[in-house]
Amino acid sequence: MISFYNENDFQLNNQERLIKWISSAISDEGFKLGDINYIFCDDDYLHNINVEFLNHDTLTDIISFDYSVGKIVQGDIYVSTERVADNAKDFDVKFDEELHRVMIHGILHYCGYKDKSEEEALLMRSKENHYLELLASIA
Repeated sequence: MISFYNENDFQLNNQERLIKWISSAISDEGFKLGDINYIFCDDDYLHNINVEFLNHDTLTDIISFDYSVGKIVQGDIYVSTERVADNAKDFDVKFDEELHRVMIHGILHYCGYKDKSEEEALLMRSKENHYLELLASIA
């Protein structure tokens, strides 16, 4: 099951469509859906998590805690909507496009994709683009 929570005033649109999209991506990658929680928050909230749990004193757009077991994908994905908005401006894309990219990015990590090396980052970006294109076709 995919659930959405807010720690700020952000409201996610088209939740059923996004659930269908994310579920489809998980299936396409050969995994099964467990419990995925998206928690939308502001920079301060996510920064505190970054410092407390990862010892990183930096702002970030997403932190994911992977609780997957075998082929069952599950975890908590924290998204700073402030950081997503800033990144959308920096990358000259719409907020929703950047938000959806971040949302699927967390799922792809759960499916085993990494982004530490240049080669891994290129594959991750390719997968993100693939799933963003699929989202456009989901009614």
